Amino acid sequence: MKYFITLLLTLFLFGCSNNDKNAITASGTIETTEVTVTAKVGGEITKLLVNEGANVNKGDTLVTIDKTDIEIQYRQALANAAAAEAQYKLTVLGPREEDVLQAKANFENAKSDFNRAEELLKQKTVTQKQYDDTMMKFIMAQQNYEKMKRGSRKEEIDIARARRDQAVAQVDAAQKKLNDTYVTATMNGVITEKAIEEGDVVMPNGSLLRISRLDKVYIMIYVTEVELARVKLGQEAKIYIDAYPNKPFIGKVSYISDVAEFTPKNVQTKEDRTKLVFGVKIEVENPEQQLKPGMPADATIEIGSN
Repeated sequence: MKYFITLLLTLFLFGCSNNDKNAITASGTIETTEVTVTAKVGGEITKLLVNEGANVNKGDTLVTIDKTDIEIQYRQALANAAAAEAQYKLTVLGPREEDVLQAKANFENAKSDFNRAEELLKQKTVTQKQYDDTMMKFIMAQQNYEKMKRGSRKEEIDIARARRDQAVAQVDAAQKKLNDTYVTATMNGVITEKAIEEGDVVMPNGSLLRISRLDKVYIMIYVTEVELARVKLGQEAKIYIDAYPNKPFIGKVSYISDVAEFTPKNVQTKEDRTKLVFGVKIEVENPEQQLKPGMPADATIEIGSN
């Protein structure tokens, strides 16, 4: 009997040693990818289309914000853009034909007056000032006629084009603000936090909702340098939680840290917190959403099966 008991004890110890050698077990907390949905524009919440616990898909409208003021700004931007476009076209086309003909007529009249003034000055029947005034009118009429014939300069066209483009950009900015009054989901997930109600007034960049991806969760565990050499990306792992102690959730190693760090402060003993370890992230499919963020969990990575 004594020999039989000794044999059983030996086999038991051998089995425990074999498990330690072929598996890495560590504890952690279930976590999930989360995004905070914020308001890109300020205003009153006119509609809140979701509540906590609602499943949403990327692109779904979650919240609408009052857009009255933004619509006014948009119409103003459209009007400015139309005016800038018209001015640009006028600058490209240059003076109208009738304006050129009018400038030519003014030039010819001023030239005739100037020629007459020259003759009268020689005869000393006009003063020097009258002659100078007639000459100045002639020069100005000539310059205006030459300008009309040349049309708009390249620099003037460039300025008009730039003002038009600036006005179009203002329309785009106003259009974007209009679009931003419809707040949409940025990923598939579940609404896990709601910070506003209909009628609330929010500021730009104010937090509205939180979306959590519960169909895929992860747990971060920490292993020693010796254990790290036996962990590979894509390696299968089993996750256990207290609610289902006999039901393993199958996951895979998705990330292995290449930088050592001290064990996180939430580890129980001070002695363990002073050890250098490497983070290992295990992702777990969670289609039935049985794994919830914040749940404590145990992870086992089978080494012998690789």
